[in-house]
Amino acid sequence: MAILERYLDSLTQSSCSRKTVVAYRRDCRHFLRYVARDGSEFPAGVDYRFVRRYAAHLANMKYEKSSVSRKLSAVRGLFRFCRSEGLLQHSPAEALSSPKQSKKLPKVLRPREVEAFLEAIDIAKPLGLRDRAIFEIMYACGLRSEEVVSLDVGSFDFEQEELRVTGKGDKTRVLPVGEIALEAVREYLQRGRGELLPEAVHEGAPEPRALFLSSRGKRLGTSDIRRRTTKYVRKASVDTNTSSHVFRHCFATHLLEGGADLRAVQELLGHASISTTQRYTHVSGAHLRRVYERSHPRAHS
Repeated sequence: MAILERYLDSLTQSSCSRKTVVAYRRDCRHFLRYVARDGSEFPAGVDYRFVRRYAAHLANMKYEKSSVSRKLSAVRGLFRFCRSEGLLQHSPAEALSSPKQSKKLPKVLRPREVEAFLEAIDIAKPLGLRDRAIFEIMYACGLRSEEVVSLDVGSFDFEQEELRVTGKGDKTRVLPVGEIALEAVREYLQRGRGELLPEAVHEGAPEPRALFLSSRGKRLGTSDIRRRTTKYVRKASVDTNTSSHVFRHCFATHLLEGGADLRAVQELLGHASISTTQRYTHVSGAHLRRVYERSHPRAHS
C-alpha cells in the first residue's frame, strides 16, 4: 500500500532507527491485513470501535504487553500520518490507550560476576581478543549491542581516552573510556583484528571499516553478540538468563551505586528522558542501608 510506504519513508527521514522502521512495517502490515479480512476500507472505513476490536484481538492472541503497545503505537502513527496527508480529519486511534506495562527490573550482575564473565574469555586466540574487547567496552561505556557492532576502527581516540558512538535516532555521543577497556581494544587491534581480515585485504583490497570482525572478516551483527554472551555466561556459571543488554544495566547501576549523578548517567547512556534512566535506580537494600548510615545525621545513637 502506497500510504504505508510513505509513512515508513517519513519515519526514516525523521531519523528513526532502521530497527524501528522494520518493526513498524511489520506491525502496520499486520493491522492492514486485519482491516482487509474485515472488508473495511482503509483509512476512511476504520473508526474507534474498530481499532478497539483490533486491540482486543491482539490481547486474545496472547502477545506480550510490550508487543501490543508497540503495535498500537505503530497504528497510531499510521493514522496520524494519514491525517497529516489530508486523508482524515481525526485519528480513530488517538484515544486508544496501550496496556499498562509491568515494571520489570533489569537483571544486574554483581561486579565479581562481571569479572568472572570477562575472565572466562580465552584471549589466546584472535576471536577471544575480539570478544574480550567487545564486552569490556560494553561494560565500560554502557553500549547497546547495536552500538557495539556499528563501531569503526576510527571510533576511538586513544590519546583522549574517548569513544564516539552513534545511538538511537542517529544521535552521536562522546564517551570516556576506562584504561582496562582501552587496553583490551589495543590488544585486539594489535594481535587479533589483523588475523580476521578477509584474504582479499592481504591482496590489496580496501580494509573494512568495521572494528569488530567475524571469523570471515565481516562486520558482526547483534545476533553474534547474543551468541557470545550465552557462551560466556555458561562458561562463567553466572545467571543463564543473562542477555547482552545486562552490561548496559550493570554500567548504569554500578555507577549509581558508586555515587554517580543521575543526570550524568542519563547523558552517558544517551537517554532522551531521565525517566528512562530512573529504572536503573533499583539499588540493593544493603547499599541503601550503607548510604543511609553514612549520610543521615541521626542514623546512629
